[in-house]
Amino acid sequence: MTSSDTYVLVHGAWHGGWCWATVADRLLRQAGHQVFTPTLPGLGERRDQLSPAITLSDFIQDLCDTLLRHDLHDIILVGHSFGGLVVSGAADRLPERIRRLVYLDAFLLPPDTSTFDTLPADIVERLELAAARTGGIPPPRPESLGLSAPADIAYAQENMTPQPIGTYREALQLEHPLGNGLPATYLRCTEQPFQAVGQGYEWARSQYETRWTWHDLACGHDAMISAPDQVVSALLDAGAASR
Repeated sequence: MTSSDTYVLVHGAWHGGWCWATVADRLLRQAGHQVFTPTLPGLGERRDQLSPAITLSDFIQDLCDTLLRHDLHDIILVGHSFGGLVVSGAADRLPERIRRLVYLDAFLLPPDTSTFDTLPADIVERLELAAARTGGIPPPRPESLGLSAPADIAYAQENMTPQPIGTYREALQLEHPLGNGLPATYLRCTEQPFQAVGQGYEWARSQYETRWTWHDLACGHDAMISAPDQVVSALLDAGAASR
């Protein structure tokens, strides 16, 4: 009998729990695992909550609340893209509930660094102006996230929503080293590499080369949409490695 694991899949900027649908429903759950795909405040089906006052800390607390509300333990916590910052924050606060961290082409920032700190001043100014009316950064073109199939592009365009700008303004605050000593796997998407995560990836690799597991996936950044089979295979391997 196959062991059952619990996965919590955290989306990135402009996305919501919707982006994990194929990975969660058709693949992980069919394999007998329990899966949670929370949507963070102001995004997806919670878009009516959009506000510039929503911060990265709010995202982290919301995820922690999900783990506590469902009394989840021994989980494999997965963060895609911007969700990498959120799962790092949760690991800092609730390490006893997490068996392994998985970063899927995710942001990893040095201490006291915000997403805006990693961007040129002119881009920050442009994003601030774009968010002035709604409090949210408009979604990019799906093609810039590594999507190429017309159906995938249409799916992303239909569902992506503005990202609360406060989440880019606030630096990630950790009381412990990144990952809080938990086993961690980084999955790097190598086709049309998403440059925004590159700086953090290189920094983390220099810090955790021998302590984390590193794997490449031959797909684009939004891998859970464009290459769900690859993602599921990697997540099942991560779960099995932690038993």
